[in-house]
Amino acid sequence: MSLATRNGTGQPVDAPVAPPRVVRQRRVRPGLLGLAVLLIALGGLGAAFAVTSVRATGSYLAVARAVEVGRTLGADDLVTVQVAGGQGLRPVPAAQLDDVVGMRAAVALTPGTLLTLGQLTDDPLLGPGQQQLALDLAPGRVPAKRLHPGDRVLLVSTPDRSSGGQSASSTRFEATVIDTATPSTSSVVVYVALTARDVPAVVALAAQSRIAVVLTRAA
Repeated sequence: MSLATRNGTGQPVDAPVAPPRVVRQRRVRPGLLGLAVLLIALGGLGAAFAVTSVRATGSYLAVARAVEVGRTLGADDLVTVQVAGGQGLRPVPAAQLDDVVGMRAAVALTPGTLLTLGQLTDDPLLGPGQQQLALDLAPGRVPAKRLHPGDRVLLVSTPDRSSGGQSASSTRFEATVIDTATPSTSSVVVYVALTARDVPAVVALAAQSRIAVVLTRAA
């Protein structure tokens, strides 16, 4: 039996000395060890996949020059760019160039931006039962400096000057702008689509310079 001493005196004291505790090592279960290794491996694969996805590049279409709303898209309006991780942005792949050329811009397209299908439309401006008509108007009879394809307008008849302008009644015709042109500073040509039955009356009014255009909804 070991003897303990008093603190500072060196005299032995009859008291047992506790033996040192032996810490038993825990046994690692093989199943848990395998699970930990599997989780580490899966984490590494996930990180590698994320890095690869971010670095992956693709060829997509971008706007090369400004395209007004309603205008038909041409190949010169687009350019091919390389974008990393562009799949999440849903741009139009460069391989679909032939599919989008000829479609109309549903919104104004800004140079340097990626092209998406949501910005385009293939709805025809000339609907069933409609005919196209050209109106040569004075600038003061056009509601804006520039009308765009797809704009909805009203063609309103003005008073007949030959009758002294006594009649205040007017006739209105709904129409859609197809295109515009400015051959001179004193003339604006507006190409419109309207119902076939309204064409004869609008032609007669246009011949008398009795048509004014009212913008009801912009494209």
